[in-house]
Amino acid sequence: MDKGAGNLVIHRISPRAGIEGGKVYVECTGFDTQNFSQSFLYFGDHPTRITVATPSYVIAPIPRQAQSGPVRMVVDGETSNPVYFEVGTRLATNLHPVCNPALDASGNIYVTLSGTRGQKVPVSIYRITPAGVVEPFVSDIINPSGLAFDRQGDLYVTSRYNGTVYRVSPSGKVTTFCTNLGVATGVAFDQEEHLYVGDRNGTIYRITREGICYPFATIEPSVAAFHLAFDQQGYLYVTSPTMCGYDPIYRLSPDGDVEIFFTDLGRPQGMAFDIEGNLYVVAYYQGQSGIIKISPTQEVEHVLSGLNLVGLALDGIGNMIVVDTASVYRLPLGIIGRPLP
Repeated sequence: MDKGAGNLVIHRISPRAGIEGGKVYVECTGFDTQNFSQSFLYFGDHPTRITVATPSYVIAPIPRQAQSGPVRMVVDGETSNPVYFEVGTRLATNLHPVCNPALDASGNIYVTLSGTRGQKVPVSIYRITPAGVVEPFVSDIINPSGLAFDRQGDLYVTSRYNGTVYRVSPSGKVTTFCTNLGVATGVAFDQEEHLYVGDRNGTIYRITREGICYPFATIEPSVAAFHLAFDQQGYLYVTSPTMCGYDPIYRLSPDGDVEIFFTDLGRPQGMAFDIEGNLYVVAYYQGQSGIIKISPTQEVEHVLSGLNLVGLALDGIGNMIVVDTASVYRLPLGIIGRPLP
């Protein structure tokens, strides 16, 4: 990176955050496409080769070693102006999340090592402290899937293997809460602390505090998992990824009436709301993979780029916690999550 910024100018990077492997779109001027073979995007000191180039924008992947900081274009020795980019910090790997991570009131992160169907792994749920220390938490749940905390600090865990919801105390003691829920995956609490569980065969169940279960609504089955999240008005949002590539987000009223909230998403998965009512969802949208923000008026913004993402959580101090099929990342994006119901 020999020369300072001259004719080569970066105007915008979209999105402004990502994890390794995700792609960024860089709007620029002063780029001569004839120099494509000598063109790189630098994340700090780590270069990545530009894969698509036009005079007005380029596309490049986020390199594995990338860290948060300035991004610059370098073309045949000329260096652009720097633009800040947030890269997720990996907190843990060698995991297997299939739904959102969960956060307790102390800021600890809980994530699964779900395993293949019927596989009993040595540790099925890990706890990651705010300092980034990874601790075994639960060892005797097969295929743990969805995670959600109640107001008392107990963690509720679904098993896609046996259709059971387990209740886990803060000390890690496991008890059975409800059974016979099909392929139980996503889970969420409403304001009255009824627990909702998605059976990916097509049924959403509502479970009372006493563990009594009722069918609540029916939607299209999923090839993967149902993912659930409540808004501030008590509506339940559900994603149900299929193989068609144009999947909706369903919105269910407190009475169980089903409508489509948003559509044309590719494999939408985990969701979370911020305190302003914006919905964040893992999905492919308009050819880009990662996390998009959907406002209450359905304005859409691509906020994070990444591959093989599964879920997310938003804490109360501005961090977004993101999980892919093997790892957990943290990004300080200044987005405040909606508190527990």
